[in-house]
Amino acid sequence: MSLQPRLAGELATGGPAEQFTEAWLANRRLSDHTRAAYRRDVAGWLTWCTAHGTDPLRASFLDVNAYARELEARPLAPASVARKLSGVSSWYDFLVKLQAVVANPVAAADRPHVDRDHSATLGLTPSEVDALLDAATAAGARTRAMITMLADLGLRVSELVGLDLADMGHERGHRTVRFTGKGGKARRRALTPSTAAAVDDYLRERGLGPGPLFVTASGARVDRHAIFRLVRRLAAAAGIDAADQLSPHSLRHAFATTARAEGVALEDVQDAMGHADPRTTRRYDRDRHNLDRDPAYTIAAARARRNSP
Repeated sequence: MSLQPRLAGELATGGPAEQFTEAWLANRRLSDHTRAAYRRDVAGWLTWCTAHGTDPLRASFLDVNAYARELEARPLAPASVARKLSGVSSWYDFLVKLQAVVANPVAAADRPHVDRDHSATLGLTPSEVDALLDAATAAGARTRAMITMLADLGLRVSELVGLDLADMGHERGHRTVRFTGKGGKARRRALTPSTAAAVDDYLRERGLGPGPLFVTASGARVDRHAIFRLVRRLAAAAGIDAADQLSPHSLRHAFATTARAEGVALEDVQDAMGHADPRTTRRYDRDRHNLDRDPAYTIAAARARRNSP
């Protein structure tokens, strides 16, 4: 029996299709968070195909378009729809390599336009970050350590909750933390003295036993959903506007904006955040359109210095 009919039958019956999805995911260097998101993306598409009597191995770009329009009608933001279609597209690319399908139907689909120069994440001003840190300090050592690492390092929430105690270290006089970033890349960052102090205060409570760095009262790893709820709760306690719209990613945006406003070079911010494309870093910089930063002022000042008596 050839691969395509066999796959078609397995996809139609449901269960074995998961094995192919898992094989696709295992073939990619992905974080646990991204892997889980891709798994949901493909499951959503397969569920839609089943409901509409569509064989996913014979789906066309018209089917993908119909699926996308239904997602938009829920409604989902264009960026969310585009991300879901990206996951399905990657899945089909894998099936093309296996010769299970002739072509990727998502490739010709009408994907929603996403403004690459805009992020929907609500940011925070430096003073709001300070207020959030004050609220975190009042909430206890573990909360202070987690929020400080998000604010001062600009970590993704998945990177924070994935840390183990063994990831903390020393290098050339620096306190460091090592972690696996997006795309499965091994990365390391330096801890400032204040960040290191916050972590040390927490470790005196946690103890130095192996395992996850940030644990619950039962010893389980703190999950990303708890961090989301924590950020909003702290923001409300700090009196920050739109607290119910904030997320841990708001602190990541604030990190990039503040670093650039303080004169940190774009490439250094890009490296710190683990972005492959500097355009992504620029999108995080909420102050990039500030006219005070117009290079015309720098050029004029340099000319004035040259021509001064």
